[in-house]
Amino acid sequence: MALKAIIYKAVLQISDIDRGIYGDHALTIARHPSETDERMIIRLLAFALNVPPNNDHGALDFAKDMWDVDEPALCQKDLTGQIEHWIEVGQPDEKRLLRVSSRVGRVSVYSFASSTNVWWKAIESKLTRIQNLSVWQIPAEQSRALSALAQRNMELQVTMQDGAIWVGDGERSIEVAPVRLCGDEQK
Repeated sequence: MALKAIIYKAVLQISDIDRGIYGDHALTIARHPSETDERMIIRLLAFALNVPPNNDHGALDFAKDMWDVDEPALCQKDLTGQIEHWIEVGQPDEKRLLRVSSRVGRVSVYSFASSTNVWWKAIESKLTRIQNLSVWQIPAEQSRALSALAQRNMELQVTMQDGAIWVGDGERSIEVAPVRLCGDEQK
């Protein structure tokens, strides 16, 4: 018998002072049986960091990367259905990133494992020429701390100001400082 996804509900209260984006987002997350709380919470963080100011150019949605190898973790499609922004969570291989970057407008990667530096050093020289690729490292201790916020029903506040990011649940707050490994300054 195949295991089913576990459904999580999250309300993200986003205050992105740097980009002037404010709003509440009620999200339903299908968590694959093999996905950890840590990875799921990084998907939520990636959503908060990349949510567009409005849906005039398409909405940012969770995709089915854990079920389908041809899908990202999140994507923003334009109004014609074309993927504008492909977002990966984890450590995808360079062939996948090269293939995807040639057919979408923008690619972002959020790696959170302690092995990020080893992974990145192995593929960095093959990817630095890609103009539309941004790679970010969420320090492992910060991503582990974020995983403690994971609940079946979550209300999280994400505040971004002057490049600093805080994620909290009303009882505790965690500062997250993504490290840019490649690409532009936009997270």
